[in-house]
Amino acid sequence: MIEVSYNTAWRMKHKLMQAMKESDDKRQLDYIVQLDDAYWGGKSKGGKRGRGSENKVPFIAAVALNEEYNPVYMRMTVVEGFRKGEVEKWAKKHLAPSTLAISDGLSCFEALSNANVYHDQVIKDGAPDLDEIQDQYFHWVDTMIGNIKNSLRGTYHAISKKHLPRYLGEFCFRFNYRFRLEEVLDELLGSSMTTPPMPYRLLKLAESN
Repeated sequence: MIEVSYNTAWRMKHKLMQAMKESDDKRQLDYIVQLDDAYWGGKSKGGKRGRGSENKVPFIAAVALNEEYNPVYMRMTVVEGFRKGEVEKWAKKHLAPSTLAISDGLSCFEALSNANVYHDQVIKDGAPDLDEIQDQYFHWVDTMIGNIKNSLRGTYHAISKKHLPRYLGEFCFRFNYRFRLEEVLDELLGSSMTTPPMPYRLLKLAESN
């Protein structure tokens, strides 16, 4: 154990989380990717709930599957909102060409077709076999959304919008290296060396997606 002040420990943690996030962002998801819209935020009196709520932070949840339809990698990215331009920009950065992206019927996901990927849009609203659809097409992404929310709520008292990308990045990094623990230290050291300097004033600002 090292004896340092809270502010020093906070800076060290956030710099490590930034290195984790940037390490993961270098790898594009491929093969089959389940996508869904997700939100982070506590309850607030008044205002709209769910999609479009001003009290919640929107983020794209994505889980890449292998040939056996088991999860391999995941990515959780905060976005300004669920608009076609945001989704297209996200897909071009995070999805490899010719990936099969599976989403629900939310209109913004139509922009995936502009990102050189195959898009399978599954309409859930009003479907009589909704449970079957959820299990077949969205099981893993829904599971990961639940896992990350439970993990963050159980570990941290509160997370502000401007720091949420790093916390999401930390969770994804740990998941993505769960079967390659021997590589974690080298990857973190390498990523830390290439991550731009993050003085305190920058750590306090919202980072890019």
